[in-house]
Amino acid sequence: MKKTLIFISFLMLSAGTAAAQATTSMQMGYGPEEKVLMVHADDIGMSHSVNVASIEALKKGMVTSGSIMVPCPWFPEIAAYAREHPELDLGLHLTLTSEWKYLRWRPVAPPEKVKGLLDEEGYMWRSERQTAMKATPQEIETELRAQIDRALAFGIKPTHLDTHMGTLYTRKDYFEVYTRLGKEYGIPVMVMRPTPEAIAYGKMSGSPINEEVLKQVQADGFAMLDYLVTGVPGKNFAERKKAYHDLLRNMKPGVTMLIVHLGMDDQELKAVTNSWQQRHADFLSFTDPETEALIKELGIKLTTWREMGKIAWKK
Repeated sequence: MKKTLIFISFLMLSAGTAAAQATTSMQMGYGPEEKVLMVHADDIGMSHSVNVASIEALKKGMVTSGSIMVPCPWFPEIAAYAREHPELDLGLHLTLTSEWKYLRWRPVAPPEKVKGLLDEEGYMWRSERQTAMKATPQEIETELRAQIDRALAFGIKPTHLDTHMGTLYTRKDYFEVYTRLGKEYGIPVMVMRPTPEAIAYGKMSGSPINEEVLKQVQADGFAMLDYLVTGVPGKNFAERKKAYHDLLRNMKPGVTMLIVHLGMDDQELKAVTNSWQQRHADFLSFTDPETEALIKELGIKLTTWREMGKIAWKK
């Protein structure tokens, strides 16, 4: 949480860093002062509760994008919905960890081909650090291909790729696999432009994905975010709604991706995670008419990965 709060302060206090150069939003055809927001629901497919909340929020329109966890037990449900609603902006939340106490999942690839991804119980490791210590880049590639191919086989047309718990940012060789597969499959990947904010955040979080790496990705023509916000403070609806509204009021010109985690107030989610209240508060915040009114009042434009992906690999 501390890292998240520091990163939010970068977003709020940076004095027009993105505006000083061509932003991604400008490449998309927006004006230099326009603020463009993508509200992105993570962890879809993790549970039925998360699926229900994410679908409802996507229907309301303020949540504009989301990403699906292919190895998870409720993947078939969201895959069926995605097939029926191809207009939705849904990507893949590439998953290499299984963090919860009782809700666990295994790799999609055959276990004998990805032994480094398996803990002593045969599930994925609980933390990104454990994965980074145990799994080879070859095993990472095998599993990522399996997840992408399974999603495609289920009829999903991913608009983007991102990484659960940031695992693909923990090692340069993992990150290389991530970006290479994105380009091979023609699917944009979640990555930030090499702004001072992104570079500072990488140093703070201990990520080896430094300025040199980001500049190479930029030179390769990837569609890159101007800003990324991974969370806000607060536990209940009132606290988190206020934090989100403060964030909206302090947005800078460019494309900001705001990651939210959605869930219903139900026994299933309460059995999975102690953060159920924050997840339900996120759902309430982005289905709330006051949030919608504020976005309109501030003149913030909403976007999707599908729209942003149109500029990928175009020199």
